[in-house]
Amino acid sequence: MEPVTHFLAGACMGRAGLNRKTAYATLAATLAAEAADLDVLWRVGGPVDELEHHRGLTHTFLGAPVVAAVVVGAVGLLYVWQRRRRSGDAQPVRWGWLYLTALLAALSHILLDWTNNYGVRPFFPFNDRWYAGSLVFIVEPLLWLLFGLALAVPWLLGLADREIGARKQAFRGQGWAIFALAGMVALWGWRWTEKQQALELLQQTQVTGAPVERVALEPYPVNPYRWHAILETRNYYQTAEFDTRTGMVDSEAARDRLYKPADTPAVEAAKRTFLGRVYLDWGRWAVVRDVGQEPVAGMAPPQLPPGQTWTTVEFSDLRFAYSFLATRGTGGAPPLSGWVYIVNGRDEAGMWMDGREQK
Repeated sequence: MEPVTHFLAGACMGRAGLNRKTAYATLAATLAAEAADLDVLWRVGGPVDELEHHRGLTHTFLGAPVVAAVVVGAVGLLYVWQRRRRSGDAQPVRWGWLYLTALLAALSHILLDWTNNYGVRPFFPFNDRWYAGSLVFIVEPLLWLLFGLALAVPWLLGLADREIGARKQAFRGQGWAIFALAGMVALWGWRWTEKQQALELLQQTQVTGAPVERVALEPYPVNPYRWHAILETRNYYQTAEFDTRTGMVDSEAARDRLYKPADTPAVEAAKRTFLGRVYLDWGRWAVVRDVGQEPVAGMAPPQLPPGQTWTTVEFSDLRFAYSFLATRGTGGAPPLSGWVYIVNGRDEAGMWMDGREQK
């Protein structure tokens, strides 16, 4: 999920009752719920470095205790600073409870990221397999609404109490926070049920006449009934749109069929590059195409001496190619696409992802 959802989920976890156990619980939960995404700092090394390390060790069961410890350490520095400024605390700090709070929030980050289609590798480095529930779109406004209400309503009620001079409540909002977290789980259950119905609808519908080797169902935001299907056959990929509420299936061979591209020498060379190795490790529905002498938009082709030739090899992932994603990558390609210039069918002469060059 994107950072806003992680931050809001962490705040609700803290206010669901953990803040009654120790001071700074809500702060620690909010920070720990998003801290795993600090791995985006790898982007300073380039877009391929970022792809290689994003959702890496900080998103694993091995890394979560370390993430929690770092957050508690940061909160501890705040505690020391505040102690120097005032003589006492209204609520004591119980460090064991604070660490447990941060650990639960760090684990919630892995769980939330599992629910979308990008995936996580929670058992890395012992098992490098990617796992993805593909239940919720990476940006889900319904979760924003749930968590936003859970945090805003108690604050507004507190303002009303101050207006009438009512006594301030020490831990306002626990019920709302629990309601929001339960609502999130209920939303996952609802979407899982609809996804199973979409699979049943797929089995009852002849989308393609060729034997299907594997299937993926990708979610849309807000609407739990709509699903984007990807079917792989021996020679091509077929996509389809499903609506489990109406039973609608929309797929046309001429429009929604992508034949598997040929493995040219340039494609094989591109797969062995840094970008190729990282992309194919992550891209479970990767498509690699030799697009010929087609310059990457905004990126100059290699300058070669006479007698040498170059070609562009494009990497894309079908999980991010469906129509809702109106924000397209460079040259109209799906988000998280990459390109490699290959010279003479064997040598790499430049790598790019989403408009950024890998130096």
